Amino acid sequence: MVQHVVERVRQARRITRTLVATDDDRIVQAVKHFGGEAILTRSQHRTGTERVAEVAAHTDAAIYVNVQGDEPLIDPGAIDALVEAMLEDESIQIATPCVAIREPGEIMDPNVVKVVRNFDGRALYFSRAPIPWVRDAKEPVAALHWKHVGLYAFRRDALLDFPTLPPGELEHLERLEQLRWLENGFEIHVVESAYDAVSVDVPGDVQRVEKILETQKTAE
Repeated sequence: MVQHVVERVRQARRITRTLVATDDDRIVQAVKHFGGEAILTRSQHRTGTERVAEVAAHTDAAIYVNVQGDEPLIDPGAIDALVEAMLEDESIQIATPCVAIREPGEIMDPNVVKVVRNFDGRALYFSRAPIPWVRDAKEPVAALHWKHVGLYAFRRDALLDFPTLPPGELEHLERLEQLRWLENGFEIHVVESAYDAVSVDVPGDVQRVEKILETQKTAE
């Protein structure tokens, strides 16, 4: 699975180096076996962002992209879109994608994180709850809900700040690390994307992803 992630990240035009950060030497060896580059990090990290921040402390770059290892279908175009947004606007410190929710059941699903934004595309809030909530169900309006895709791009200074930020009550309640940024006054730019993440969160997801990969291979 990690190899699929690495190979897709390498297809992104805006990525110059791909590193696998892990606290498990078995993963390091597996990555080296297929020709990838891996770094062993501390095991005390509470979040993936903290792990990437450790890498950033020892690896110079202007922009870092955090791709989770459970995303074997990650779209290289989604990665490029985040980096390009930051290159076009130097004020953006953190960027992440969202995709329109098309399946009604996902709106009420707490495993699907929703996001709402202001007019400038900055995140107002992330939640496992259905936001926005349409108070009057009889109102003739079709509210569009947006799913947050767990892919992030950071500028170095913002990334290095993250481990020093105090976790807040919202992060604790929602179990969403991105809320730590908002609670500490950071802005997160949310880029609209067509990429709808298919993560491997439970064993049953493996077969689902394998079928998609096989279909894509056949199409090629």
